[in-house]
Amino acid sequence: MEELLLYSICFFTVAFLYAAVGHGGASGYLALMALFGFSAAVMKPTALILNLMVSLVAFISFFKAKHFKQSLLWPLILGSIPFTYLGSVIHITDLFYKQLLGGVLLIAVWRLLVTKAAEPEYTNAKWYWLSLAGALIGLVSGMIGMGGGILLSPLLLLMGWSGQKQTAAVTAIFIFLNSAVGMLVQLNKGFQLGSQIGVIIVFVVLGGIFGAHLGATRFRSIYMKYILSFVLVLAATKLFFVK
Repeated sequence: MEELLLYSICFFTVAFLYAAVGHGGASGYLALMALFGFSAAVMKPTALILNLMVSLVAFISFFKAKHFKQSLLWPLILGSIPFTYLGSVIHITDLFYKQLLGGVLLIAVWRLLVTKAAEPEYTNAKWYWLSLAGALIGLVSGMIGMGGGILLSPLLLLMGWSGQKQTAAVTAIFIFLNSAVGMLVQLNKGFQLGSQIGVIIVFVVLGGIFGAHLGATRFRSIYMKYILSFVLVLAATKLFFVK
């Protein structure tokens, strides 16, 4: 009972924080599952399912707040969808999976602590650069079992292609579509989920709803990001060094 309560609180917190910036939270869920000792076979499909739910909730909130810029989305999706599928069917060893995931989690920390929001006056991105970025992000995302938001957001912000709110809106739907492709591959392969998945889903959806609403309207996640970064670093350390 105590273990389930701990899971619920942790997953709720991750969903809340990520949804507030338009993310599904896969990297956070994967970090938690690594810390809690989930098997690699369970981690990938579980993260995708949770990602689908939270990213959709986040997109709806940012879309309603009129932050969505669809001209950014289509070139990204054009490149990402086929490469997400390719990454999903590539077989990688458990060791390589853990090392790759550890590296991506460290990128997430960098995204949380270093990147700044772009200025409201952003520059127009060329469609071919967006498609190339989508392809590379999709390939990595498919291999790991996430939507790619932790890679896409800092790229859009650092290149000045969109502002903070627009980035959140585009990232949310980008994550949802990529996660859907990854989940279709998992359905074809067959997968297993942990026995606690039902309770985890409930708390993740609740966290996503609250986080997305506040993020799209008035909330800026500037305090708890340090706690989340600590969790990601701890999980990455475990993935790199604990066999």
